[in-house]
Amino acid sequence: MQVAIVTGGSRGIGRAASVALARRGFAVVVNYAGSADDAAVVVSQIETIGGEAIAIKADVASAEQVKALFDGAQQQFGGIDVLVACAGVMTPSPLAKVTDEDFDRHFTVNVRGTFNAFREAANRVRDNGRLIGFSSTTLALNAPGYSIYNATKGAVEGMVRVVAKELGGRGITVNAAAPGPVETELFLRDKPQELVDRMASMAPLNRLGQPDDIAEVVAFLASREAGWVNGQVLRANGGIA
Repeated sequence: MQVAIVTGGSRGIGRAASVALARRGFAVVVNYAGSADDAAVVVSQIETIGGEAIAIKADVASAEQVKALFDGAQQQFGGIDVLVACAGVMTPSPLAKVTDEDFDRHFTVNVRGTFNAFREAANRVRDNGRLIGFSSTTLALNAPGYSIYNATKGAVEGMVRVVAKELGGRGITVNAAAPGPVETELFLRDKPQELVDRMASMAPLNRLGQPDDIAEVVAFLASREAGWVNGQVLRANGGIA
């Protein structure tokens, strides 16, 4: 049995990815930082379709909590084959109005959180495993208000390309998914409907992405069929950029 850890697995893209991996036979560790109820719903959904899952609380910004997350996965399932580092924050703001607290929060969760998860995975994931990080199509769009968020995702892309070379000798691939606008709570928060509609119309497919769209990309990158895809950033954005 293959085992996947999904950080930020209780909501949005992480939730959809957890279920998609379970449908493909993975036992899934649903990581969450806040709502145990949301994580329990995902575990129940996976069990309903005949899969195996547990929920483990851990703040990815804490190296010790990430270690405990991996310990729990190994104790429950005996090993780890896939890490999906999905946990992240996004609060758009013009650079001139970004507070120190905003800056620290973005880098603590998006960069340190990915680093903590990747470092632990580099020491724990079994040979021929998969590490999957998350970047964003905002890097290609260069939209006003996303300077700090883009900086964090640029850091993730840099990590992916280097770690792919470091772990290649063990048959482990390291890639990132880079969604465009996806209809999640994280994306929709504080956005007027006019802006949401305008962003949806930017894609040639004339809609926002859905969590399941990105979950299918994650499932592919986690699969045996993606074994020759390594050190890449897969921009899943409906052609918006």
